[in-house]
Amino acid sequence: MPVITNIEDLRLLAQRRVPRMFYDYADSGSWTESTYRANEADFDKLLFRQRVAVNMEPRSTRTTMIGQEVAMPVAIAPTGLTGMQHADGEILAAKASKKAGIPFTLSTMSICSIEDVADATGGHPFWFQLYVMRDRDFIERLIDRAKAANCSALVLTLDLQILGQRHKDLKNGLSAPPKLTIGNIVNMMTKPRWCLGMLGTPRRKFGNIVGHVKGVDNMGSLAEWTAAQFDPRLSWSDVEWIRNRWGGKLILKGIQDVEDAHLAVGTGADAIIVSNHGGRQLDGAPSSISALPEIADAVGSRIEVHMDGGIRSGQHVLKAVALGAKGTYIGRAMLYGLGAMGEEGVEIALEIIRKELDLSMAFCGRTDINAVDRGILLGARTH
Repeated sequence: MPVITNIEDLRLLAQRRVPRMFYDYADSGSWTESTYRANEADFDKLLFRQRVAVNMEPRSTRTTMIGQEVAMPVAIAPTGLTGMQHADGEILAAKASKKAGIPFTLSTMSICSIEDVADATGGHPFWFQLYVMRDRDFIERLIDRAKAANCSALVLTLDLQILGQRHKDLKNGLSAPPKLTIGNIVNMMTKPRWCLGMLGTPRRKFGNIVGHVKGVDNMGSLAEWTAAQFDPRLSWSDVEWIRNRWGGKLILKGIQDVEDAHLAVGTGADAIIVSNHGGRQLDGAPSSISALPEIADAVGSRIEVHMDGGIRSGQHVLKAVALGAKGTYIGRAMLYGLGAMGEEGVEIALEIIRKELDLSMAFCGRTDINAVDRGILLGARTH
C-alpha cells in the first residue's frame, strides 16, 4: 500500500481501482473542460501572507454552517452515482462524514436511497440535495421522504435544468449498472476489488427513483424518464414553492452571478453555494473561487455564502474562507478517497484536508478559523 499524503495520491489510486466509465464520470467536465480545470488552477493564483513569531496554540477549525456546528468549514458535496465509485458508496461516505464531524449531502441521483443512508447512520442528520423534475408529485414525495429521514437541510440545485454535454460519458456509454459490453467487461475484469464489492450489495440502481416512480423499474425506463424529467422551466417561484413544502433549512446551489445572488436572498433561503457544478455545465464560466469575492461582498451580510469547485486541499478551503465563504464543499476529493479505499479512503481525505487547513491557518498567523479574513492573502483588500 502506498503512503497517502495528499488528495492526488488518492486520485491516482482511485483511477486504478474504479472502472473507467465511473472514474471518468467523476473526473471530468463539460465540452473543453476549461472551467473544470480553472476551478482548481485559480486557487494557485492566490498567495498567503506568511506570519512568524505568533502564538500558534491553541488552534481551532470549528465553526458553524447554517447554524450547525462543524469540525471544519467543509461539507461533503452531493455527487451522483457515488455508489458506483465503490459499493454502498453513499453509506460509507456518510459514515466517514459523521466520524469527521461534518455534514454529508446525499444526491437525488444517488445509488443508495435516502432511507438506506438514514438506516446505516442510525438516524444521524444529513443533508439532501434536490433536482427539480417535471413530475411535481414525485418531488413532493421526495421532499417528504427527506423529512421523514430527519434530513436537517435541503440543498436545491438550480444549475441543472438541462444537462451540459460531457464527452467522456457519451464515449463510455455511462449507465448504472454498467451495460455488459465487451469493453466494459474487459475493463471491469481489471478492477477485482470493485467487482467483489458490487457482487456483495443489492444497491446498483438509482435508489431514490427506481421503485418510487410509476413505470420506472429498470435501467432502460430510468434513462428515458431522467432525460424527459429534468425541468428546463425551473423558476424562482418554484424555489418559493419548494421552500414552503420543505419548511426547514434551505441552501441554493449553483449561484455564479451577483444578480442571481440578490434574487436568492429574496427567496428567504438560509445559504447559497457559489458553484458552477464542478465545471460540468457551462464550459467557459468563471471558476467558483474567482466568482466568490464579488458575491460575498454583495450579499454576505444578508445570507450565508458557501462555495464548491476545485477544492483539493485544506489550503483551498482556507483561501475560500478568506474570500468570504462561510463553508465549502468537496465532491471529487471525497470520491477519490472512496474509489481508492472505501470508507477509510474518505476518512483519510477528510483528515488530509483538516490537517492542511489547520497548519496553513497557523502559518498565516491565525488560530481560529472564524478570525480568518482577506488579510491572510497577499494583495487582497480587507474590510
